[in-house]
Amino acid sequence: MQLDTDLQSIHEMRQAVEKAKKAQEAYLSFSQEQVDRIVKAAAEAAFDQSLELAVMAVEETGMGVVEHKKIKNEVGSRAVYESIKDEKTVGVINEDPVNKVTEIAYPFGLVAGIIPTTNPTSSAIFKALISLKTRNAIVVSPHPRARKCSIEALKICHDAAVKAGAPEGIIGWISTPSMEATNELMKHRDVNVILATGGGGLVRAAYSSGKPAYGVGPGNVPAYIEKSANVAKAVSMILDSKTFDNGTICATEQAIVVDKNIVEMARRELRNNGAYFVTGDKKAKLEKLISPYPGKLNPEIVGQNAEKIAKMAGVEVPAGTRVLIAEETKVGKDIPFSIEKLSPLFALYVANTFEDAKNYCIKLLRLGGLGHSLSLHTNDDEAAKAFGMAMPVSRMLVNTLSSIGAVGATTGLLPSLTLGCGSYGGNITADNITARHLINIKRIAYGIKEVNIPKPSSNCQSFKKEEENLSEIVDQVIKQLKPDGMPDARTIADMVNEVVKKAASQ
Repeated sequence: MQLDTDLQSIHEMRQAVEKAKKAQEAYLSFSQEQVDRIVKAAAEAAFDQSLELAVMAVEETGMGVVEHKKIKNEVGSRAVYESIKDEKTVGVINEDPVNKVTEIAYPFGLVAGIIPTTNPTSSAIFKALISLKTRNAIVVSPHPRARKCSIEALKICHDAAVKAGAPEGIIGWISTPSMEATNELMKHRDVNVILATGGGGLVRAAYSSGKPAYGVGPGNVPAYIEKSANVAKAVSMILDSKTFDNGTICATEQAIVVDKNIVEMARRELRNNGAYFVTGDKKAKLEKLISPYPGKLNPEIVGQNAEKIAKMAGVEVPAGTRVLIAEETKVGKDIPFSIEKLSPLFALYVANTFEDAKNYCIKLLRLGGLGHSLSLHTNDDEAAKAFGMAMPVSRMLVNTLSSIGAVGATTGLLPSLTLGCGSYGGNITADNITARHLINIKRIAYGIKEVNIPKPSSNCQSFKKEEENLSEIVDQVIKQLKPDGMPDARTIADMVNEVVKKAASQ
C-alpha cells in the first residue's frame, strides 16, 4: 500500500536525521586537519568509483551517457575537492589586525539534500563533500527513479569518511524516498539548511519550508552566435555541449540565436555536425511529444538521444543524427521547441540586429531560465560586455561549452553541481554553491574609534524657551520694516546683527 510506503519512508528519514544530528554534534570537535583528511578520503573514494557509478546511473534512470556521467562524477569529486581543500572552515578563518576583527567559522548543523534524477551520483557526491568540509551532517532524499545509484554514491562517501575518522551516520539518506518524506525532511525541526536541486515545485517547497535554503531554478539557456564569432568552432562547441550526457545538465544550451549575417554558414555547420532540421509534419509530431500540455515537458524524452526521440515521435531521421532543430520566430509556453527540453533538441532563431538577439534571449530566459546561464560565441569583447550587462543571468559562458563550463569544468568558475540563479530567479545567491555557503561566520570586533556622546539637556523645556525668545526678537524686528516695501541691504544687515546679539544674551 502507498500509505505503508510513505510511513516507512518518513520513519527512515526520522531515523537518519536523529543519527546524523548526533554525528554532527561529535563532528563539531574535529580540527581542520581531521576534517580535511576525511574530505580527501571521501573524494578519492568517489573519484575511484566514477565509472561504476556512471554505469549504475544510466542503467537505473535510462538517461544520459555513461562516459559523460563519469566526467560529471569526476567533477563532483576531484574537481570539487581541489577547489575546497585549502579553504579554512574550522575555527578562526581570518584575522584583520588593522581593523581588529577576527572571523570564526561555525556550521549550519544538519543539511537536507535533495538530489535530481538527471545528475543522481555527481550531485550526491558534491553535496556530501561540501557538507563534510564544513562540519555539517547531511541527510539526502534521492529521486525515486535514481534511488539505488544515489545511495551507492552516498555510501561510498560515508564509508570512506568513517574509515578516515568521521562519526558514523554523518551522511544519511532515505532508502525508500517519497514526496511526503522529502517534505517532512525539509521541515524537520533538526534540519538547519536545505540544498535543493530538482524541479520547480520541489525548489518552491524548499523555500516555503521555513528553513534557510539554497534552491536553484531551471535553465532555459540561449546560445547566441554573434556575427564576429568563429562559426565552425561555435557550432561544434554548442553541439558537443548539447549532446553531453544527452542534455541533462541544467546549464545546457536550449535554443540557438544566430545573427542574420552568418545564419547560412551556421545552418551548414550545424548539418555538418550532425544536426537535422525538422519542418512540417515532422516538426508537429515532435512538438506533441516534447510538450503534451502547454509549458509542460514530457519527462520521457529527458536524457534520451536524438534518434530515440525521433523514433518516439514517429519521425524518420538519418542515422547518426545528434540533435534535432526546428526554426522558430516565437517564444512561449505554446511553442514546445522554445521551452527547456533537457535533451538534444534545439529551437533556432535568426536575429536581424544585436538588439533583436538580446530580445530573443531575454524572452527565452523569462520563459523558464531567469537568473541561470547564457552562452555567447563572439570575437568582440565589447559585444560580450554589452551582452553580459543586459542579460538577466548569473553566469555568461563565452566561447565554451555552456553545459560543463557553468559547472566549472572548462572555465574558472567554482566547480559545483548546484548553480544559484540570484534574485533574477528568486534565489538567495547567484553563486556556484560550494563549501563557503554551508558555514556561518561569527566576528569578534574590538573598539578602534573614539566617539564623544553629547550629554542630554537637564531640561528639554529650555530649548522650547530659547526658540520662543528668538521668535519674539524676529517679530520685533519685522515690525520695524517699512510697510511700503523691503528695507535696503544695510538695514537687513543691522537687523541680523541685532537678532544675533539678543539671541546670544538669552
